[in-house]
Amino acid sequence: MIGGARLARDGVQAALPSGLPKKLTARAWLLADHDSGTVLASYRAHRRLAPASTLKMLFADTLLAKFERTERYTVTAADLADIPAGSSLVGVRPGLTYTVEQLWQGVFLRSGNDAVHVLALMNGGVARTVAEMQAKAADLQALDTRVVSPDGYDHTGQLSSAYDLTLFARHGLRDADFRAYCGTRAADFPAGGGRTFRIENTDRLLSGTYGVTPYKGVIGVKNGYTSHAGNTFTGAATRGGRTLLVTVLHPASGHNAVYEETAALLDWGFGEGSSAQGVGALVEPLSEREASASPSAGPVEAATVTTQHGGGWGGAAGAGGAAALLAAGAYALRRRRAGRGPSAD
Repeated sequence: MIGGARLARDGVQAALPSGLPKKLTARAWLLADHDSGTVLASYRAHRRLAPASTLKMLFADTLLAKFERTERYTVTAADLADIPAGSSLVGVRPGLTYTVEQLWQGVFLRSGNDAVHVLALMNGGVARTVAEMQAKAADLQALDTRVVSPDGYDHTGQLSSAYDLTLFARHGLRDADFRAYCGTRAADFPAGGGRTFRIENTDRLLSGTYGVTPYKGVIGVKNGYTSHAGNTFTGAATRGGRTLLVTVLHPASGHNAVYEETAALLDWGFGEGSSAQGVGALVEPLSEREASASPSAGPVEAATVTTQHGGGWGGAAGAGGAAALLAAGAYALRRRRAGRGPSAD
C-alpha cells in the first residue's frame, strides 16, 4: 500500500490516539509533516471520495509551470460555453483580456471554474488537460485519484482521497507560484473598461470569514464544496519552522466544520502530536526519484517539455504510460522558474 500498511487500515491510525481531538466527524482525514513527509495520524487515508474543488490543486500542479504569469489571453464566449451549471465562478467575461496571473488568482481565491476552463483551453482543451492531470497523479503516486473534469465539479467516477490530496498540496507548496497564490487573501480582478473588483480567498482559515477565526501561521491551501462531496479542505500552517498539512473530507455537518476539524488537528500536531511516531509516509514523485538516479534525466526532461506543448495525449488511458515523462518536464520547468511568485495582498 502506498504510504505504508497502516494507512490502508480502517479506524484512526496514530501513535498517540488518546490525545487526538474527540469531535472529528469527517469521513476521512490525514495529518502529515510537510518537510519529512511523515504521516502523524490518519483516518481512512485511502478512502476514495468526491474531492470537489480540492482537485484544483492537481490542476495547478499540472499546468502552473506551462505559462508565464504575464502572458495575456482574450476570452471568447466559446471558452466559457461548457462550464457546468451551478459552478463557482470568479467572473471571467468574454471579450476581456486577462493575464495568466489573474486567471490563477481566480482559480485559487474564488475557486472559479470559469478561470479553470480558460486555462485548460489554453493548454489544448479540457480532454487533454484531464489526461495530463491523470498522468501527473500517477507520477505523484496518487493512485486513489480518478480525474473526470479539471475543476473538481461533481462527475460520476471523479474521486480522490485524503492521502492523494495531501500529496497534491505538498508537491504544490514546493513551487513558489503555487505557494504565493494559495496564500493570497485578496486581489483585484478585471471588470472591463479599466475597472476592477475585489476578490477574496474562500479559504476561511486564511480569510477569517463567516465566523471562522484565522489560523495562526496558515499558508493555504484549497477548500471545496459541492452538494455531492459536501465540504472538503486541505490546509497547511507553519509554526516554529515546522509546516504541517491536513486534509479533511466530508465532515458530518456545517460549512465551518471542515475548518474547525482542520484547526483541531493542526493544534494537536503542533502540540501533543509533535513528538508522535509516524504511522506512514507521503511518497515522493516517481519522476524526481528517477531523475536523481539517472544521469540522462536532463535531456529527457527537455524533450518532454516539447511533447507537452505538441499534440494531445489521446485520452487518460494513453496518458498513463507517459506519466513519468510528463511530470518530469513540468518539474524541470518549475525548477527553472523557482523563486518567482506573484504579488500577494
